[in-house]
This record gives sequence, structure tokens and C-alpha cells, in this order.
Amino acid sequence: MSADRSDDHRVATAQRLYAALAGGDKEALTALLHPDFVGHAAEGLPLGMGGEHVGGEAMRTNLWWRIGEHFRVKAIAEDFQGLPDARLMVTGRYRGTARRTGNPLDAAFIHVIAFSPDGRIVALQQLTDTAAWHAALDGPAPLETFEYRVEDGVATVCLNRPEHRNAIDMRVGLETLEVARRIEADPSVRSVLICGNGPALTVGGDISHFVEGGQTERFGDRIFDMTLPFHQAFDILSRVPVPIVTAAHGAVAGGGLGYIYTADIVIAAEGSKFLTAFGALGVSGDGGGTWHLPRLIGPRRAAEAYLRNKPIDAQQALEWGMINEIVPADQLREHALGVARELAAGPTRAYGAMRGLLRDSWRNSLSDHLKAESHAIKITADTRDAATAINAFLAKQQPTFIGR
Repeated sequence: MSADRSDDHRVATAQRLYAALAGGDKEALTALLHPDFVGHAAEGLPLGMGGEHVGGEAMRTNLWWRIGEHFRVKAIAEDFQGLPDARLMVTGRYRGTARRTGNPLDAAFIHVIAFSPDGRIVALQQLTDTAAWHAALDGPAPLETFEYRVEDGVATVCLNRPEHRNAIDMRVGLETLEVARRIEADPSVRSVLICGNGPALTVGGDISHFVEGGQTERFGDRIFDMTLPFHQAFDILSRVPVPIVTAAHGAVAGGGLGYIYTADIVIAAEGSKFLTAFGALGVSGDGGGTWHLPRLIGPRRAAEAYLRNKPIDAQQALEWGMINEIVPADQLREHALGVARELAAGPTRAYGAMRGLLRDSWRNSLSDHLKAESHAIKITADTRDAATAINAFLAKQQPTFIGR
């Protein structure tokens, strides 16, 4: 739990809410919710549960009780973060099964809870992996903005809004989280390839989505809502125990640079350009760029890329360490897939340990990191792949890794 002391009351109220939901306690819910309560459930939930629910009774009838009717599930809160305007953000997971099918449900959630002056809950906005709910009821829901497949251990994640140059709207944000969850849950995945159909990997945020309905002021809530699943996806991808390759082409801008940052190996087409783009829109940025970019290209170059909105061309990106390789545009996809296949045929457990060590090196002391290396090499040395590799070395043969 990471909320400040000033948020203790709100955290306690949120915990009472989850306890009341787990017990189906209508009286407790009535006491916790303000008379002016408005809830908003994730768009795309099954059974008509998504959308706005005005009043506590509507929230209970159309969301919470309907969940209880069709699922045996519990909301497990894992972290609490205080937000401006006396709000609280709760992250966690829904875990359980669908009553009809018996299929498991394991769906991440984010709840943004607002409180009235008397301490009751006046609003709750829910974001969740809606595809996981559909999958528990019926099987996986079709993806609208990605092509996704797993072949020979390679999970290919391909942005598929070519007519919009793969601009990122709420659907893309949610489906980025969905594919991240699929990768995390699938033990057959041994590497990941991220790519994009059309003229660009992605030009970043879809401005038309943010100003939908003609609103051009105070659209921060809409951007904030989209970054929650988008950032959760990148957090998951940073931790999956398999290597990630990104194939970049065209303009790669804004939050779309997150697909570059999440990769271990980035291969760019000739003529690619990388642009933060946020300053031109008067916003600060998302996609993890203010964390990743200084570490990749240095703090001075990163500051210039942000503050002066200065593009980085492919050759600069290669020289500065932002990408690994430049290839002709017509060879990009095939070459990147070849690298992903090469990695998928490697010692997957060792690769996963390498990813974790490289990530944690930014926060560990040298002493702590040496201990972590000793622990990791002990674990990986006990794998079947390590035994295979050592025997193959002694026999002067090439090892065949199985990922275990």
C-alpha cells in the first residue's frame, strides 16, 4: 500500500467497499455510497454492465449484482494511490470463475474513487480487462485494433489501424493491455514481435478521440483514463520473462514510443523518425518516455527531444543507442520476425532472468545486484536448457533449447 497518511480514511473506506461487495452486503453498500453517487463501468463489459450507472441502486443492480449472478469472483485490491482532488486510485485483480462455463476469470482492474466532503463514495470509475470477462463467459473476444497470433513460440502483436496510422485511442490502450495479459498467461510464448500495419508503427495519441464531441478544453480526464490501461500494459510487458523485438517504421511518435521502450531489441526501417510530440500539444507525455529516454540516449538529448520537440532520425537513434539496427523498409518485417524466431529458439528461462536483471540494475546497488546475479544463475543453471547446453558444449554440438 503506497497511499499517504492523509489518504488513510479513503483507503479504509475503499477496503470496506470491497468487503461489502465480497459479502453482498446491501446495507453496508448503502451506507458507503453518497446519495449522489455515479458509477462508470468499463465500456465493453459483457451483459450490458458497461457504461454509466446513476445512483447506488443502479450500480448494484446493473453491475455488482449482475456480476454476482454470472460470476463467482472477488475484487482483490493490491495498491492504493492518492490522486488530486481527493480521489483514490486502486489497482488490483478480479479473480474467480464464470458460473455457467466454469472458465477462470483473472482480470486486472483500476478503480478511481471520488469522495464527498463527508467521506462517502460519490463516484467510482472502473477500468478493467473487458476481454478477460468475455473470455470467461464465451471465449476470447475478437481484437479490433491488433492482429495477434502465436506461432512457433513467437507472439506477433501487430497494430492494425492503418487508415489512422495506428493512432492510439481508448480501444488501442485497452487492447494493448489485453495482448499483454495474453502474453503473460501463455506459457507457449517464447518471444514477442511488435509491429504495425500501414505507413507507420504508430503516430501516437489519436487527437480526434481526445476531443470527441467538440470539447477542446479540460480533456485531461479522457487522456488520464486512456493512459491507465496503456501504462499497465507496458508494466506487464516489462516483466514478462521472454524477449521482445519491435519493428519500427515511418513516424513513431508520442505515447507510441512506448512500443519502442518496452522492447529489448528494436529494428528500424530506413527513414524512420522518432518524435516525442508532446510539447506541440501542450502536454507532458506518457508511454514511459520520461523514464526510458534519458537512460537510452542520455539526459541532455532526452531533454532536447522533449523540450524542443526535436525529431530523432534513424541514424541518430542507432548512434545514440535508442535502436539496435537499421534495415531497408521492404525487409523490416521479415528481418524482425527472423530475430524473434531466433530468440524463441533460445534458452527462455535464461532470457527471462536476463531481462529481470537488466531492468533491476537501475535501482539495485552493486552489492545487491551481485547477490541477485548469484541467485538467478543458480536457478537458470538448474534448468533443462542449461544441462542441454553444457552437454552439447562438451560434445562439440549445437544445443536445442526447449525453454525449460
